[in-house]
Amino acid sequence: MTAFAPSDAPRRTRSFWWRVLMQPAGAIACAIIVLLLAAAGLADLLAPHDPTRMAAGRPLTPPSLAYPMGTDELGRDVLSRIMYGARLTLRIGAIAVGISLVLGLTVGLLAAYLRGWLEALLMRSVDVLFSFTETLIALAFVAVLGPSLTNAMIAVGVAGIPFYARTAYASALSERSKPWFEGAVAAGAGPGRLLFLHLLPNVMPTMIVVATLGLSNAILAAAALSFLGLGAQPPQPEWGFMLSAGRDFFSRAPWLMLFPGLAIALTVLAFNLAGDALREAMDPRSLLREDAR
Repeated sequence: MTAFAPSDAPRRTRSFWWRVLMQPAGAIACAIIVLLLAAAGLADLLAPHDPTRMAAGRPLTPPSLAYPMGTDELGRDVLSRIMYGARLTLRIGAIAVGISLVLGLTVGLLAAYLRGWLEALLMRSVDVLFSFTETLIALAFVAVLGPSLTNAMIAVGVAGIPFYARTAYASALSERSKPWFEGAVAAGAGPGRLLFLHLLPNVMPTMIVVATLGLSNAILAAAALSFLGLGAQPPQPEWGFMLSAGRDFFSRAPWLMLFPGLAIALTVLAFNLAGDALREAMDPRSLLREDAR
């Protein structure tokens, strides 16, 4: 591992984000994510109407200057609901991925470090969960807890644990086999130091990329649950629920499904592109090229 002075840290941080933004995928992803954050954070100021206010306009009004995305069957402004829905989308992604990342990373690291029967117990448990699809796990979880947005977020987070655990386990095993880790063990480093100061920092770059890509999967899974009526409940302006509510009016008011669908697609695209850009920026070959310059 190449050592560098603490004073190099700000320069390397700037260089890292420059490498991300210089990629077309990174630039597009950042632009969409900034737009999403602005819509979520400034919805109270920018949204023209209350997202749950009925009769804000005439029902099923087509897109116009007064209502850029039209109104729904209850006269609610679609643009306002899309903007407030961005808040729910970001919260869904953050909480679901947070659950998957924390629990999956813990299981993977412990299994790779402890080895023996505990490793077998933890990873065989993960294998059992892997035998079911994430959608099936999420549906079963929501069926037990009941339909709500909070339960949907928990269900999606729990369903993603096996993938994160497997990824963390494989990455930790790879790091554990390297000479620097064996040297730390020979030097007498304790379990806490080996786990949190040696394994964890070297596993985190991979997990950050996986979590960024996982945000899109979490958002899609939660939208699917809401579409089925197992996630967000009326009158929450959640994009998946808006898609479901607009099905009955598709022939008369296609914008009720068009705009929520575009919002989901752009958000998923942004986080997928961000994951690809982060993976490229963290590639050791790009770091070697930077050091060579």
